[in-house]
Amino acid sequence: MFKPLIFYIGLRYTRAERRTQFISFVTLASVLGIALSVVALITVLSVMNGFVEQISARMLSMTAHATMTGKYGQLDDWQALDQKLANIPHVQGAAPFINGQVMINADRRVSGTVLTGVLPDKEANVSEVAQKMVDGKLGDLVAGQYGIVLGAELANYLGVMMGDKITVISPQVNSTPAGVVPRMRRFTVVGIFKVGMFEYDRNMAFIHLDDAAKLFRMEGAVSAVRIRLDNLLDAPRITLALANQFAGEYAVSDWTKAHDNFFQAIKMEKRVMSIILLLMVAVAAFNIVSTLIMVVTDKRGDIAILKTQGLTSGSVMGIFMVLGTVIGLAGTALGVVGGVLLSLNIADLIHAIEEATGFKFLSAEIYYISDLPSKLLWTDVYGIAGMAFLLSLLATIYPAWQASKVNPAEVLRYE
Repeated sequence: MFKPLIFYIGLRYTRAERRTQFISFVTLASVLGIALSVVALITVLSVMNGFVEQISARMLSMTAHATMTGKYGQLDDWQALDQKLANIPHVQGAAPFINGQVMINADRRVSGTVLTGVLPDKEANVSEVAQKMVDGKLGDLVAGQYGIVLGAELANYLGVMMGDKITVISPQVNSTPAGVVPRMRRFTVVGIFKVGMFEYDRNMAFIHLDDAAKLFRMEGAVSAVRIRLDNLLDAPRITLALANQFAGEYAVSDWTKAHDNFFQAIKMEKRVMSIILLLMVAVAAFNIVSTLIMVVTDKRGDIAILKTQGLTSGSVMGIFMVLGTVIGLAGTALGVVGGVLLSLNIADLIHAIEEATGFKFLSAEIYYISDLPSKLLWTDVYGIAGMAFLLSLLATIYPAWQASKVNPAEVLRYE
């Protein structure tokens, strides 16, 4: 079978000989170093992707895909907008809401909270709060009965349970003969929800829309209308089309603007983590330099003989680049296979370790996510494999160049 000379010799140098066992061991160590670095990088990025997916899903389960309000920060006729949205493509549901900052007092504990007034029957069209209830039902919010649904962390902090009374203090004030006093209203806890994110479970509460209108003095108006779209990822384009369709009559925003800082921070964290782990790959890849230098030193006699028989310096350089490329390719391939397998099975592996050791890595009492999530993205795998192979290839250039500079006369003089 035909084999180009430089490939034949380069591949032959990858096989161990009795007098070069140490070099073979160093070569194996270089391969394993690249493989382990690639495994670590793929696994860490997959776990980060898993965490981001779970956190994003929980966040977006409570966040509207888009929001529409009036020019002056409120809607005076939300029913008319609701009817218009019912006939617009890509809009699956809409629900009005009123929200504001309040203080909630229970016995001796006080907490600042975002209080949101909703219509229970319509809220299910735009959020999943009704599915996140751990006590009571969202439908237990009835106009005029002043019931309230609290986040689990907020209820725990206030020390309240179902049926307890709490006082909601609005920043708006009433003028009385005794002076200016804040508006206060007693509410009864009729439900508790748990999303699994501190931001919502600790800082949110829901009441009926009509009760919120009375508390915030917005009778007949709402803060805005939340909208659910058929394609979450297409929200920016759809909201732009809505803004153009209503010609500035309403202010429109989407979830990417509401949580832009969070997603930008996640992207930056992933980018920085990738760079840090790529340095591990670079260190492992440049172990090839020391391996090839040792091979060049050991094969100086062979190189001299090959040159005397007419092999050019470029061909000698190609031989050792083939050798280094094989090492890098083998390490990258092993790393990709190991990283993919570990990423796909890391949850089961962690469970097995927890059962064997009795140690819980992610305790449900401490962390909101008690299982180690993993989401393998093949774009990450391709990028990591390509970068690892490129670094390995670059690491072969200097030793191969040194091999091409071997002077046959100087080497053979002492043979």
